[in-house]
Amino acid sequence: MPQAVLGIAFSFGIPMAFAAVRGGDPGRRRARRRGAGLAWWLLCGNLFWVLAYDTEYAMVDRDDDLRIGISTSAITLGRFDVAAVMVFYAAYLVTSGPRSAVDARPGAGRTSARIAGRRAPIACLALHADPRRARAKGCFRAFRLNHWLGFVVFTGVVAQLALR
Repeated sequence: MPQAVLGIAFSFGIPMAFAAVRGGDPGRRRARRRGAGLAWWLLCGNLFWVLAYDTEYAMVDRDDDLRIGISTSAITLGRFDVAAVMVFYAAYLVTSGPRSAVDARPGAGRTSARIAGRRAPIACLALHADPRRARAKGCFRAFRLNHWLGFVVFTGVVAQLALR
């Protein structure tokens, strides 16, 4: 599935950034280990997000991919493609949700901005959960509007940091 390869490629910037920022000071081994766990957790979450939106895009090109013999995630998942996309999005939200490793770090309080920032993405997923969108036009629309999910998550994190 090329979507999984793309997800890994897009996600590997996370542990690379953690290594670049935290990797040089030998006196900070404990912080590096904590950071490494968080980096891999975020990598997994980002991987699920890429799998979700790129599977939506693959659903648009399913006929062409079948004709040329590429086994994309939309083809591999078959009639369960919409359900799988929702599972991928749910896994993404779990990795960045209120009880995730991201919020378990010290200083990550449960402010109303943080809680709202975690519930708002669930509302964004209503667009992706519509079973009628399994047609190519609906899939492309969901893929094209996926940036709003990232924007809502980003806004929640920024609001949380601003209210600290």
